[in-house]
Amino acid sequence: MKICLVHNAYGKFSGEEAVVRDIKALLSKHGHEVIAFERSSAELPAIWLGALRAFFSGIYNPWSRKQFRDLLRRECPDIVHVHNLFPFISPSILPEAKSAGIPVVMTVHNYRLVCPNGLHYVNGRICERCVGGHEYWCVFKNCAGAFGKSLGYALRNWRARVCRFFQNNISVFACLTEFQRNRLIQSGFSADQLVVVPNMVQISDKELPIQDGEYIGFSGRLSKEKGISTLVEAAKKCRDIPFSAVGGYSSTPGLIAGIPDNFKLLGFCVGEKLEIFYLRAQVIVLPSICFEGFPTVLIEAMLASKPIICSRIGGLPEIVEDGVTGLLVEPGNAEDLAEKIRYLWRRPELCRQMGAAGREKALREYSPDKYYERLMGVYKKARELCGN
Repeated sequence: MKICLVHNAYGKFSGEEAVVRDIKALLSKHGHEVIAFERSSAELPAIWLGALRAFFSGIYNPWSRKQFRDLLRRECPDIVHVHNLFPFISPSILPEAKSAGIPVVMTVHNYRLVCPNGLHYVNGRICERCVGGHEYWCVFKNCAGAFGKSLGYALRNWRARVCRFFQNNISVFACLTEFQRNRLIQSGFSADQLVVVPNMVQISDKELPIQDGEYIGFSGRLSKEKGISTLVEAAKKCRDIPFSAVGGYSSTPGLIAGIPDNFKLLGFCVGEKLEIFYLRAQVIVLPSICFEGFPTVLIEAMLASKPIICSRIGGLPEIVEDGVTGLLVEPGNAEDLAEKIRYLWRRPELCRQMGAAGREKALREYSPDKYYERLMGVYKKARELCGN
């Protein structure tokens, strides 16, 4: 099968970029021919009037549409698999695939189909004002933090909605969680076009040894929506328990001044250093206060046989089973988080049991083989809907 992957990469490497990279490798491994239609937001500084051009291209890009049309005629792919289209590619390319009779699958990495900033989160809280065709709230609330950017986000969502670029031209939407799928159904998307395909995580042949941990761990971007303030407050309530966090914290410049002595910031870690970080943790915590997509940190922790404490919000309870693979807490509640941390810290045997259950689930549900099986099912459904 020949598959065209469509993706506008972000300015910095992210979890979504890793997913696209891994899908490309997985399809190639199984003998499929993969072609790419790609742009990158990293191009912005080098392009003349880059920000202005990105503003308009996100709304409609006739050049991108022509380039995509030419690629489809030249390569004749069996499937088009879309990831991110903003800002340079734009949803305006989608009718070209439909005109050519090529089925289109879109992985829904975030909530951008119904929320201009893709997060359902602004000014420190959940926001769903734009749902239902009210994109102007993105401008009123200045959701992107800059008026021009917020206006651009609102206009491109408005244009895509009124032209029905997504609803009329995507054969199947691959959502990451059932929560995300239900959100799209409530926003008017057809349930028949929506399936759930959780992300995969690469599984190493090297099995990490199971050992009692030395600290409570956090892995990821240390930002407001991840609930880092809640975690810091919980650490202050648990002075006798050490905490360690890996990840960048440039978006929270005041973080260093506010952390207690029992909380260490280890910076950005990958590869073997990240493996060691998980190995030495007693529990991994993700106290998010936003609707996450599908945070791979949870699956990485499960593969390392570590229990997880995370917020009862969005699709997270679908990944972490309360009382089985970890514990759920009320979002933003530092006292609840501190109580659950103390509970597991004092029960290493329970941590080992939950960690083992988490690893078993990760191997069963989130392996590349399971993802490939699900993805082929989605491609088959898309081709059937298109009569291919």
